[in-house]
Amino acid sequence: MDAILKLKQKPYRGMAMEGLIANWYNRNTGRTLRRFEAIARVIADAVPPGGRVLEVAPGPGFLAIQIAKGGRHQVTGLDISRSFVRIASENAARSGVEIDFRHGDAAHMPFSDACFDHVVCMAAFKNFSDPVGALNEIHRVLKPAGTASIYDLRKDASLRDIDQEVQGMNLSPLNAAFTRWTFRVLLLRTAYREEALRRMAAQSRFGSCEIVEQGISFEMRLRRGQNGHSAPAL
Repeated sequence: MDAILKLKQKPYRGMAMEGLIANWYNRNTGRTLRRFEAIARVIADAVPPGGRVLEVAPGPGFLAIQIAKGGRHQVTGLDISRSFVRIASENAARSGVEIDFRHGDAAHMPFSDACFDHVVCMAAFKNFSDPVGALNEIHRVLKPAGTASIYDLRKDASLRDIDQEVQGMNLSPLNAAFTRWTFRVLLLRTAYREEALRRMAAQSRFGSCEIVEQGISFEMRLRRGQNGHSAPAL
């Protein structure tokens, strides 16, 4: 019975990011690329040249594109939204980079074991209906000693933190107001506290993690052990 219920479970929480919603997100998220560029530099420094990087839930693909622009890594993206797979592919083509964007579920990835050097997920983990399942899949597709970084909103971020974040996004007054409201709703309803993140990591094949707070967000750092199993937090 549990297996049947799991198969029927929607792979994401909240509304589907398709059609007009996906197009709006693409237009507004791409207004400032500074954070994508900063994270891409961190990944470029951490992953050996020629390494394979997977972005889970890349949305419009801006982070994946910044990683691919470095020219040092093979980049793949996996998203549950067919609209985002199409939009990200178009954005990558316009940017002149090759990225393999695929449609799929973070908790049931269409990749073989131990095939990526690094996995990154940005602003999507809170939306996964099976977060521990997603962590286990990230662990499975990582090579031994491979690493993963999950960036998302933290539930205990203050209103001041939110205002400062939105001010740096270069949005119109209307979009800034809507984004500020959206952040507040997401923080209240779907974001995780640090103790919940640590509990999920402990329940997963990773066994542990490191949490680093960054403004209204956190970075969850994970590593697969040399023997292919768990490893201490970074």
